Amino acid sequence: MPTRYRCTACGNLTRFDVVSSRRTRAFHHYTVGGDLHVEDETVLDEHIDEVVCRWCGHGRAVEPLEDGALEGAAGAGASPPDQPGAT
Repeated sequence: MPTRYRCTACGNLTRFDVVSSRRTRAFHHYTVGGDLHVEDETVLDEHIDEVVCRWCGHGRAVEPLEDGALEGAAGAGASPPDQPGAT
C-alpha cells in the first residue's frame, strides 16, 4: 500500500511532489519494426528520495501518516457535537 503524507506546515493531505529511485527487472520485447514493449516488470528496490508539499512548497514539514492517522486528521476540523453549528 502506498505511503500517505501530511504537511504539518499547511495541513495538506492530498498534493505532494514525490521523487523516488527504483531498481527494476523487466523483459524488453522489440518488434521487428523496432518498437519496444516492456513486459513482466518487477520492482526490486524502491527508495523515496524527497517529498515536497505542492501547496506550500515546504519539504521539511512533510511526514508520513501512520495507519489509521488519516481518520483522526479528517475529523480534526469538525466541531464537537455539543457546539452550535455541529452536524
